[in-house]
Amino acid sequence: MLPEATLTAAESLLALCRSKRITLATAESCTGGLIVAALTAIAGSSDVVERGFVTYSNAAKHQMVGVPMALIERYGAVSEQVAAAMADGALERSGATIAVSVTGVAGPGGGSVEKPVGLVWFGLARGDARAIAERRVFPGDRGGIRAATVAHAFQMIRDAL
Repeated sequence: MLPEATLTAAESLLALCRSKRITLATAESCTGGLIVAALTAIAGSSDVVERGFVTYSNAAKHQMVGVPMALIERYGAVSEQVAAAMADGALERSGATIAVSVTGVAGPGGGSVEKPVGLVWFGLARGDARAIAERRVFPGDRGGIRAATVAHAFQMIRDAL
């Protein structure tokens, strides 16, 4: 069950997208599909949500949204370059108007000095421009980091509109 605040934010974002005739796609790693799950928890979301790619593994990032393996090998899955490529690939392969991507370290393990637990890279792609990427480090446990990631993804989409 998703928190009421997340569902309210999802409903508001869907209404905004509807008003602007925007369709959405997601490419999600550390959230495992929570962004698209929150959006599709709202009845009638199918007129906005085109699709969601859960690209948890490196192979999935490559196969599903076309992230070049060379990018993953050079920069790592949790990187600006991979987040941008995920968003570009999701946009291209979905036909949506906007695509958002997330790749990060939700913990509790897996962090390092360079890539600590809580680090999330976001990508946002639109048809009229190359993808942008944003870096955030969220405090908290795995659930908190993932919830903060969903909220920030929603905000990025809002800001892009």
